[in-house]
Amino acid sequence: MSSKTSALRLQVESALTARVPSPFQHRDRPLVDAVPAGISSVDISTGGFPRGSLTEIYGPPCSGKTSLLISALASRTAASEVCALVDARDAFDPQSAEAAGVKLEQLLWVRCRNVDQALRSTDLLIQGGGFGLIALDLGDTPPNIVRYVPLQVWFRFRRAVESTPTILVLLEQESNAKTCASLVLELRAQKTHWLQTSGCSEKISLPHSPACLLGGWKSHAEIIRSSLKRKTRVLIPRDHLFPNIGDGVDFEAEVLGNYSHAECGKASVGGGSRPR
Repeated sequence: MSSKTSALRLQVESALTARVPSPFQHRDRPLVDAVPAGISSVDISTGGFPRGSLTEIYGPPCSGKTSLLISALASRTAASEVCALVDARDAFDPQSAEAAGVKLEQLLWVRCRNVDQALRSTDLLIQGGGFGLIALDLGDTPPNIVRYVPLQVWFRFRRAVESTPTILVLLEQESNAKTCASLVLELRAQKTHWLQTSGCSEKISLPHSPACLLGGWKSHAEIIRSSLKRKTRVLIPRDHLFPNIGDGVDFEAEVLGNYSHAECGKASVGGGSRPR
């Protein structure tokens, strides 16, 4: 190393001593602690939801976003962790969540009226600390509204949960957090199963009928970004989401309600929750 290079390096190290110790020393990337989301196929592919990071889950209505979130909440509350759900559109159904295994006494449900309230509430919860998982549900918020959230908000949230045991989960219809998220999952529905009824004939040419009952479907999850594992694809059978719950919530078994495919985003399922 030349004398000029050595002098320049010493000058940079001296200037950054108070902020960055040993700026030229290589440091191995610390291992990220991840916890299971409660769905075996997702956990195998992603390695779980990383702590101290932002996890973004996005997809259209009826893609399984809420189902994955409920599974994660059930997994964390079962481990005696306190969780928080910031519900931007008051769409959460506690009865269905409890049937899916979520311990409501371990869950703080924040019901909001708009995106601004949801963002402020999430900020306060992160700053307060003490939560194993904080979920911001913007899944029912129109995408054109969420797009106006400045990118710096997601950066601030990401920095706020760094070096903490908190898992921050964001649900949207479109990806907005971008590189702020350590794990990004895109969900979309695939094969749909309709139950046969007296008014639903196998000979009809239409793929569905208002007289048919929705029996379930499969969700496809694609890892768009991951700090734990490289991009991969996985099919999530919906009977793997909630294998131990009763009628009306098990996506592959029975879904209560009488509605057509076009109305699936508005129909009630087992006590009021929507198949999102």
